[in-house]
Amino acid sequence: MARKKRRTTRRKKDPRLKRAGVSGYNKPKRTPKHKKKSHVVVAKIGKKIKTIRVGQQGDKGAGKKPTSAAQKARKRSFKARHAKNIAKGKMSAAYWANKVKW
Repeated sequence: MARKKRRTTRRKKDPRLKRAGVSGYNKPKRTPKHKKKSHVVVAKIGKKIKTIRVGQQGDKGAGKKPTSAAQKARKRSFKARHAKNIAKGKMSAAYWANKVKW
């Protein structure tokens, strides 16, 4: 009995991923050579796909564990100022800025 060859359909990688230089959807990457923005991410929810550039180039933010009182205040201020936009989810730049910078 002859075996049937199984055809595998290979999906082409989305050109937006290659253009942004990221390995996959919802994976932020630093962009040190970009003129203004420090990170890029290709966000995807369901069938919606969007390329988002995030963050001020050269700005360190307060980091994940701020040490000084000024850094702690800066982090609180950012989160308070952008809380509404962070809550919008993965399709907003504020969400990704909060995740990668703060």
